[in-house]
Amino acid sequence: MRLHIEDMACGGCARSVKAAILGLDAQAEVEADLATRIVKVESAASPEELRKALAEAGFPATAA
Repeated sequence: MRLHIEDMACGGCARSVKAAILGLDAQAEVEADLATRIVKVESAASPEELRKALAEAGFPATAA
């Protein structure tokens, strides 16, 4: 799935986003593109679970 994270502006943000996703699903594959602020995720977690985890980490996400 692809998520747009408007507040992801630097490498530290990308690492925090990845950590939030991996905290929910340790087997997830996460690829962040800072230029487009798009995160590609392959995870067993649902999109709703991922968005909730990201929002709790301070990075609200929308479908991309």
